Amino acid sequence: MTLAGIDNVDRELIRALQADGRVSYSQLSRLVGLSDAACRQRVMRLLDDRVIDIVAVTDPVKLGLNYQALLGITVNSDVLKVASKIEQYDDAVYVVMSTGRFDLLVELVSKDSDSFIEVSNSIRNMRGVSGVEIMSYLGITKQTYDWGVG
Repeated sequence: MTLAGIDNVDRELIRALQADGRVSYSQLSRLVGLSDAACRQRVMRLLDDRVIDIVAVTDPVKLGLNYQALLGITVNSDVLKVASKIEQYDDAVYVVMSTGRFDLLVELVSKDSDSFIEVSNSIRNMRGVSGVEIMSYLGITKQTYDWGVG
């Protein structure tokens, strides 16, 4: 589904789900003026078309994942192949191709510095990786997931 396939009702449903992913279909129906069944069908379509995911967002530190960092990676070969290899690491929670100084940006979330060192060294020594800059997180001051509904 493209953005063109999203109407104002879909946008309202998405906004409501971004605020509370556990909102009921009856609450959604009152919000947008459709039946519970119609809301359920629309939400299921948004899920099936991978427009949205409904997930529990966690605080990594409260889960014992005390080491978080962003890696800026430069690649001297096929970026997609390197990204595909990095995606295999459980600690790699975010992998994005980019322009500018780095070819890839990778967020690592590890239980401790030993685990982090193991994964980051594996990435550093990976075929096709020519450089890794590590930016350790000191704290997160803002984290939102409410973009994209215009």
